[in-house]
Amino acid sequence: MRGLKGKSAIVTGAGSGIGRAIATRLGTEGITVGVFDINAESAAETAKAIESAGGKAFAVTCDITDYSAVTAAVKSFEEKSGQGTDVLVNNAGWDSPMPFLKTDEAFWKKVTAINWMGPLHVTHAVAQGMATRKSGRIINIASDAGRVGSTGEVVYSGCKGATIAFAKALARELSRATVTVNTICPGPTDTPAMAAFVGTGEQGQKIRDAMVKGVPLGRIGTPDDCAGMVAFLASDDAAFMTGQTISVSGGLTMHG
Repeated sequence: MRGLKGKSAIVTGAGSGIGRAIATRLGTEGITVGVFDINAESAAETAKAIESAGGKAFAVTCDITDYSAVTAAVKSFEEKSGQGTDVLVNNAGWDSPMPFLKTDEAFWKKVTAINWMGPLHVTHAVAQGMATRKSGRIINIASDAGRVGSTGEVVYSGCKGATIAFAKALARELSRATVTVNTICPGPTDTPAMAAFVGTGEQGQKIRDAMVKGVPLGRIGTPDDCAGMVAFLASDDAAFMTGQTISVSGGLTMHG
């Protein structure tokens, strides 16, 4: 992709799944990657993989639900990389599927703290520098659950819908600073989170089979399917795109 080499990026939730694939892809493009994750061991594994492939990365342990911790983590990464952050990928997320009427306030607070407040914290900490430098790319990883809803993921769907709207409004505010803000909505994707969602055994396989039947391209997604789109949105090739929401779902959702 054009214009990526020598840039700096933060990817949250980069210790596994889609986040790890994104961080690894950006590393291969010549970007110095801040591997942000609440799990220090997982972050270190991703950073090591990037460096083993010839890239440059720093593992940063960070709880995105804590704003003061986020600002300290961003400052630490930028000091280590020796430059401001050019690309922010808000990827970290969490959910535990269950009917809304069986959830409680503690569950709502956890889901919203990670999936809604987390991206706000990190974006606020990073975007100020982007606006000052008049350059930057912010890419949110939401979900098609935020576009069409998902049974058993009511609060999560609400958070992802809010993220989509947040990105559109922020894109308008930051456009004059030449900072773009776009959102990617993965469909069902083969990650550890997906495995926890569908479960194992015969019942889990039935759920997977049903998912595949609903996807026109005939399979569920892989983390790498999203990584390429992130690289594109971070590149000069997407310089005239902002405020957009893009589904990466094999055709499961087709929005005009």
